[in-house]
Amino acid sequence: MGKFSFDNVNSMYIDVLRELGNIGAGNATTAIASMLNLTIDMKVPNVELKAVEDLGSAICPEEEIIVGIFLEVQNDISGSMMFLMRLKSAHYLVDRLMGGMGGDKGEGEFSEMELSAMKEIGNIIAGSYLSALSTMTNLVITPSVPYIAVDMAASILSVPAIQFGQFGDNALLIETEFGDEVMMEGYFILLPDEDSYDKLLSSLGITF
Repeated sequence: MGKFSFDNVNSMYIDVLRELGNIGAGNATTAIASMLNLTIDMKVPNVELKAVEDLGSAICPEEEIIVGIFLEVQNDISGSMMFLMRLKSAHYLVDRLMGGMGGDKGEGEFSEMELSAMKEIGNIIAGSYLSALSTMTNLVITPSVPYIAVDMAASILSVPAIQFGQFGDNALLIETEFGDEVMMEGYFILLPDEDSYDKLLSSLGITF
C-alpha cells in the first residue's frame, strides 16, 4: 500500500473523508440534543478539504469575534481539532444549557461560568465526534483537554495554524447547522497528520 498524499488525492478519498465528517458531526449533534434534552434538527453538514491559510475567511470575516475550542487528537492518530461557533449561536447554546430560554445576548461577553459551560460543551462535542470516528475505523482516538478562546477569527485561527503546520497544509472543514426553533452554526476543523490520514483511510479498506 502506498502512502497517503494530498498531491494525488482523488474524489474517492474526498468522499470517504466527507462521510467521516458527516457521521462525526451527526454524532456530536446528537450529544448536544441529549445534553439539552431537546429534539434537534440538523442540516446535512457541508464538508470541504481546505488549505490551512484559507480557513479563517471560509468561516466568517476575519475580524469577527468567535468562540474557538482547540484540542489535540491522540493515540492511534495524531493531529488537531477545533470546534468554532459565532457569538450568537454560542450564547444561545450556553443559555439553553444553563436553564435559560436561549435569549439572544448578541455580542456580549461571556461570564466565567458561561465560558466553563462552553468548554464543557466543546469537550462533549469533540468526544462524541471522535468516538464516531473511532467506531467507524476501529482505531483508538482520544482528545486532549481542550482550551477555549473568545477572539477575532483571524487571531483564534492563527495560533493553531502554527500547530496545524506541524501536521500538514490541509484541514477537513465541516460546517453544520442544528437547533430547534433557533438554528445554530458550528464548524469543526479536523487536521490529522498525513500518516493518520493513511491510517484512517486504510482502516476503511481504502488503498492508494
